[in-house]
Amino acid sequence: MTFQSLNLLPELLQAVQEMGYTAPTPIQAAAIGPVAQGRDLIGCAQTGTGKTAAFSIPILQRISGKITKDHRPIRALILTPTRELALQIQENFRSYGTFLPVRSTVIFGGVGQAPQVQALQRGVDVLIATPGRLNDLCNQGYIDLSRLEIFVLDEADRMLDMGFIHDVRKVIARLPKKRQTLLFSATMPQEIAALSKTILHDPIRVEVAPQSSTVDAISQQVYKIDKGNKKLLLHDILTKSDYPSVLVFTNTKHGANRVAEALTRSGIPAMAIHGNKSQSARVTALERFKSRDIRVLVATDIAARGIDVNELPCVINYELPNVPETYVHRIGRTGRAGHSGIAISFCNFDELSYLKDIEKLIGKSIPEIKLHPWPMEIFEPTPKKQRNQRPLRQPKSQASATPRAAAVRQIPAPAQNPIAASAPKRRGLRSDPRIPGTVVAVADGRRRKRKSKP
Repeated sequence: MTFQSLNLLPELLQAVQEMGYTAPTPIQAAAIGPVAQGRDLIGCAQTGTGKTAAFSIPILQRISGKITKDHRPIRALILTPTRELALQIQENFRSYGTFLPVRSTVIFGGVGQAPQVQALQRGVDVLIATPGRLNDLCNQGYIDLSRLEIFVLDEADRMLDMGFIHDVRKVIARLPKKRQTLLFSATMPQEIAALSKTILHDPIRVEVAPQSSTVDAISQQVYKIDKGNKKLLLHDILTKSDYPSVLVFTNTKHGANRVAEALTRSGIPAMAIHGNKSQSARVTALERFKSRDIRVLVATDIAARGIDVNELPCVINYELPNVPETYVHRIGRTGRAGHSGIAISFCNFDELSYLKDIEKLIGKSIPEIKLHPWPMEIFEPTPKKQRNQRPLRQPKSQASATPRAAAVRQIPAPAQNPIAASAPKRRGLRSDPRIPGTVVAVADGRRRKRKSKP
């Protein structure tokens, strides 16, 4: 099948050809026709299958003939869980709509709303949004969805995972009942399946591959290693390989920061991307990674949604996810568009159960690399108190303690120390009547409470 056989507008065909595409992917071939005809649709497909084009191309086809210069009501809404994915979808609409008079914009939280409001006031045909900012601007009266014709709920399973399902229901309640609805999800949890029955009418179901499958072009391997040696193995792999760009996944924001900082100190250009980063910092990191100005991008799962890098050769799971479907999403960032890719996972003793669940989901064992310098030596679970404990920095020497540190050290209770008992009369110290046996040390104008020794 070719794009010409899909009866697309000449302007869309020209844009597709200029982007270098000749044949649609399976989900595009199955979805573009029915969506262009106005049918509701459920699309089940893994990342990297071209699902964004599967709904953006037919949406452009449907609304392009209804655009007027005077009044531009919002005709299509694409709801997506993360800023990165929203920006990626906006990029697709701009690329495919290059030769059409369709106007699109994107809104999301974490940045000032003024530029987004100005774009909305100029008139928008297609709106790409995250749930929180969309509901906020609707409540302020900046968005009117009464003329909406097409609603797309993208990454529905991720909306559920991230706790956005309540916000999604609020958005759905604002939409006109007569509309076309498209729902895309890599997996189909029970709650999403129930939601789909309430918002879709006689939908076509398009499932490109089984939900548990992974891209065949991806070579998978696992290293069993103790947690404390993961940073050494990561550095060893990166220095001995020639991968021009590598996406590394961690489970926490602090973990992403620590890994990126360690790599940078060792001479490997790296940046972290996660939910605590500002939008400008996240965009900068992603752009530098795409342009290969930095070699390694360390990301959490939430921030990684929407990361689409051409010919990304390698993904490394520094920590295994405790949800097996997340593993499939992670490694799906490589091996796209017919290119080969490799997915490397580090697994310590605490993560062996995660590995077992992943292998059960994908239906095969992941080959283990046994010959490496740091094989697993700890074969007992980490105590829960230590599992998420951050390492404490030890002072270099007793002499390195600063006067400020000395000023806020514990001071014996007045009853036990006559000098401390007279402390309220001395400069910089006073008692705190709310806490018996306690004095407050004052350094540089700041009060600090310290309980006395027993």
